[in-house]
This record gives sequence, structure tokens and C-alpha cells, in this order.
Amino acid sequence: MVDLFASPLNRDTIMNVLVVEDDPVIGKSLSKGLSEAGHGCVWVKDGKNGLEHCLSQRFDAILLDLLLPGIPGLEVLHRIRLAGVRTPILLLTALGAVEERVRGLKTGADDYIVKPFALPELMARLEAVCRRASDRPSAVVTVGDLSLDLTTRRVVKDNVEFDLTPTEFSILELLMRHAGQVVTRKMLCEHLWDTDWEGTTNVIEVHINRVRKKLDREGFPSLIQTIRGRGYALRAT
Repeated sequence: MVDLFASPLNRDTIMNVLVVEDDPVIGKSLSKGLSEAGHGCVWVKDGKNGLEHCLSQRFDAILLDLLLPGIPGLEVLHRIRLAGVRTPILLLTALGAVEERVRGLKTGADDYIVKPFALPELMARLEAVCRRASDRPSAVVTVGDLSLDLTTRRVVKDNVEFDLTPTEFSILELLMRHAGQVVTRKMLCEHLWDTDWEGTTNVIEVHINRVRKKLDREGFPSLIQTIRGRGYALRAT
């Protein structure tokens, strides 16, 4: 049973929530409670419809039951993350389903709550996972016609995809996140290998040149500029 009246709800954060729950009592209570708190809510009752909604619409959070007809909740979760959907997901689990909760977290769930639960606790957990999600770096970094996707590891420039090594990819990511700003060799080394790098930085020049050879077009200025005595800067084109 969902306790809707345990304590006042926090109404500061407005969310659009997808509820995937086949239990009519819980689903109805969640839908009613979320709506009365001022949040948007879509309620579907099986895994197939839940997956379709996750992949075709945008939500701020997803409440996903593990025991669903059609496609089980863990499989829905797996397919959502496989498709690159980063929406925060809170699992609704049975009291004794410890192994499933662990599997759910490893598969990509952000948190879980055990039935029966009070709606105020659920709301607090939803708001927490949404806050954490908003603090994450964007999955896609774009500077001009250059795009870097952290999820698929794809780098595209002028509609052409480039194959970078993991080290080259990480260097380009840091430069793109600081486009137009100087990134020192020490910053690059610490980003790649250690939080307090004290070694030589000469190896960075080798990797920078490789990235330049892959991305630069003949007859045009290099995308990555060397700032003498300081480091490098990606042109904010």
C-alpha cells in the first residue's frame, strides 16, 4: 500500500514522471499523488508499453516496477540504457528481492524503493536522483561543427566520423569542455592519468599532434592551437 498522507510533499521541483506499474492500486495511487503534487504523470501497466514510452518520449524520471507482464522490468531497464537513454530510473521492488535490486543497480538504475512505501519518501528519492542527473556532464559535447558523444564514443566533424584512441578521445573531451580557454599540459595529464600528476608532459604533444592529423583540414588553421608556454586551446568556432 502506498501511504499518500504520511507528510507534506516538497513542491519546489516540477517533474514529468513515467510510472510503469501493473498493480492497479499502486499505479493509481502514484498517478494521483504525483498529479496532486503538481507533477506530470503518465502511467502504463506493462513492460512493452513502458519501453515504448521510454524510447519515444522525454521524461524527467521513470518509476519502474520489476515484476511486469510482457517484458520484465530488468529487461526494460537494460534496453533503455542500451538505447542511450539517461533518464533517472527508480525501481519499485518487493521486500525480499535483494538480488534483483542489486542487478537493477548494476544494469543502470539510479535508485530503488521497497514496497510498501510512503509517497513522501518516494518523492524525496525522485528529487534526489533528478538533482544528481542534472549535475552530470552532458553526454554530447558540441563545439561548432565538432561533436563528441560520451555514450557512443563517436566523434563527428563536418558530418564525418573520426576514429580516436581512448587517450585521444579523452584529450579532445577536455579541450572541448574548455573551448576557447587554455588547457595546460598538466591539466591534460591529470585528466588522463592521475589526480596529482608530477611526471613529464612531453607525451601530451604526441597525442595532440595525432588528434590534429585526424581532425584538421588541409589549408585551414588547426582546430587545436598551441599557446606557447601555457598549453593548448580548442578554437571556439
